[in-house]
Amino acid sequence: MTSKRYAELPPLPDRIDRLEELAVDLWWVWHPRAREVFRWLDYPLWRRTEHNPVRMLRVLPRRRLDVASRDPQFLALYDEALTSLDAARRALNTWWRDGFGPSQGRSIAYFSAEFALHQSLPIYAGGLGVLAGDHCKEAADLGVPLIGVGFMYPQGYFHQQVSSEGWQEERYERLDWADAPIEPALTPEGKPCVTAVPLGERTVLVAVWRVRMGRVNLFLLDTDLEENAPWDRELSARLYGGDRETRIQQEIILGIGGVRALRALGATPAVYHLNEGHAAFVVLQRIRDDIEAGATFDDALQEVRRTTIFTTHTPVPAGHDAFPFQLVERHLAGCWGTLGAYREQFLALGNYSGDAGPQFNMTALAIRSADKVNAVSQLHGEVTREMWAPMWPGVPSAERPVGTITNGVHLPTWIAGEMTTLFDRFLGEAWRDRPDDPAIWDRIADVPDEELWRVRQALRAYLFAFTRDRTRQRWTDEKAGVSSVVAAGLLLDPGTLTIGFARRFTAYKRPDLIFHDPDRLAAILSAPGRPVQIVFAGKAHPADDQGKYRLQQIYRRAVDPAFGGRVAFIDDYDLHVAHFLVQGCDVWLNNPRKPLEASGTSGMKAAINGVPHLSIGDGWWAEAYNGSNGWLIDGGVTSGDQAAADAADAESLYRLLEEQVVPAFYDRDDQEIPRRWLAVVRESIRTVTPRFCTRRMLKEYVSAMYGPIYEAARTETTQG
Repeated sequence: MTSKRYAELPPLPDRIDRLEELAVDLWWVWHPRAREVFRWLDYPLWRRTEHNPVRMLRVLPRRRLDVASRDPQFLALYDEALTSLDAARRALNTWWRDGFGPSQGRSIAYFSAEFALHQSLPIYAGGLGVLAGDHCKEAADLGVPLIGVGFMYPQGYFHQQVSSEGWQEERYERLDWADAPIEPALTPEGKPCVTAVPLGERTVLVAVWRVRMGRVNLFLLDTDLEENAPWDRELSARLYGGDRETRIQQEIILGIGGVRALRALGATPAVYHLNEGHAAFVVLQRIRDDIEAGATFDDALQEVRRTTIFTTHTPVPAGHDAFPFQLVERHLAGCWGTLGAYREQFLALGNYSGDAGPQFNMTALAIRSADKVNAVSQLHGEVTREMWAPMWPGVPSAERPVGTITNGVHLPTWIAGEMTTLFDRFLGEAWRDRPDDPAIWDRIADVPDEELWRVRQALRAYLFAFTRDRTRQRWTDEKAGVSSVVAAGLLLDPGTLTIGFARRFTAYKRPDLIFHDPDRLAAILSAPGRPVQIVFAGKAHPADDQGKYRLQQIYRRAVDPAFGGRVAFIDDYDLHVAHFLVQGCDVWLNNPRKPLEASGTSGMKAAINGVPHLSIGDGWWAEAYNGSNGWLIDGGVTSGDQAAADAADAESLYRLLEEQVVPAFYDRDDQEIPRRWLAVVRESIRTVTPRFCTRRMLKEYVSAMYGPIYEAARTETTQG
């Protein structure tokens, strides 16, 4: 496994020999002064390497490094970044330490199938991974002793290309390990960590890699080892790839292998947080460990429950993995050990009858094995309590044990640099330390309209500079046809009201709702003196033919002359593209079929940047909308007639655009300032930022979930 290591970097000058250390610690991702270190070295190369400092250091000429090592300006920047990184790792003056004191080796283990940290580490597919990445970053900021556990997918999630006919094509690329911000995870003895996981009648070896984020470590599991059979080496190859056989084997490795890896690394978690049901097999390994230590099954299960929390993220039934019992038993054959005598009791924890009859349901297993369960918005909590009502027969909805912690977004990651500068000037730097304090954001009223509008225009200009550069690159590198470059946004106008729609393409998110009446939409887009344009982005799951069809329909609209080049589709949506979209659009559109959006976070990212939300009252928007911080799409149809609901919601959307959104944007005073529009922008920032940031979210996890369990573990350690 050491042959994969990133470490074949050329020697660095002694004075700046910690550059490599800074490059492989993703703490730099959300710290502008640390990013500036690499931008200073060679800005064009920084852009060509897609902001990947590991790759950058591999190809940067030695003479440039020698010059930097003697430049006082660079050295001051370098020293500042390393001093800040060292302080972040020590976590001596943090919110967590003030409340809980030193961690004394106890940690919070956070299991997730995906983590979105930076585009240089493509181990994420969408919202679940972005939430997990933001959760880890905020834990690093607050000093929470969190350990992430996930997969090191060598092929990651697919890259998306769209054919000239508009069909999504998936392209998988093997990760260049030399460019990845990873390093082998080491055991307490200093050896690369490799653990064995029973899988069926065989054993699969799992290597462990470490990703650093200041105070927080993320450990990634990898089956691509020479000692494994070829088919087992592929188990961790792709995110959400393969069939149900592959999926259950991946989840066994994540849960059972993750617990074994932490034990081999010497970690002693006080809390186990299962982020979605993919990780629920954690409880099997933990129960087995306790039984082998002398506990009964009931005592072991009680201890596991006491120290486990579970977050569910979707009200869509297909999002909850369920497997036939014979499949589960076949792949768990080697996992039972002394737990084998209690096999039936364990299988009963996952037993749940759905549309396919009784199956082993990973969400049911997690719910029954956790002391605390939470949904990710207030509305999602209501839906979850109804969705899983059969698990609590006779218990009223309000008393079913599912709480709510609404998702949030990590402000330092998602707020544009120009907005940051604006906030520093008019709010003071206190917003950086107390972003969850509403009183601070009330001062957004002090920002002059002229200043706010200048920044908003600049961010829109950056978005279109990005789309033009990207389109030009495709034209040059891929010899893209005229239709492809038109669809990619060649004809978009930087001065036009721009609506953004970027998320996974699937039926319930209704990406094509705005095209319900094409003629009416065309009139809105091409209104004289008040034009509108729409930018779409997002991937359909490789197995989602409906999602691919809807994407193809959007593409066809983008090349349809009837829409005048005012519709665009940006392909291969990733974190890098997302930053430009959530910061540069003017309106963020979201129109899922209610109540199938658990939370949603892209609209939060947009709102904190002054991009108001135009959305169905689902997920987080159901609790965020106040009548003046965006717009609510509500067709008023509550029956199960989907066609009627679509028609009514489309009508509501068109009316909002025609009567409120477009007029407010183009209603300018004699200084060409849209005062009415900026009132909505300002209210969006004021109300969304403190309530829907990860600072508020993680503090809630600590107070309601982590803290009580952690304190109990510390008390036991002290008494013992």
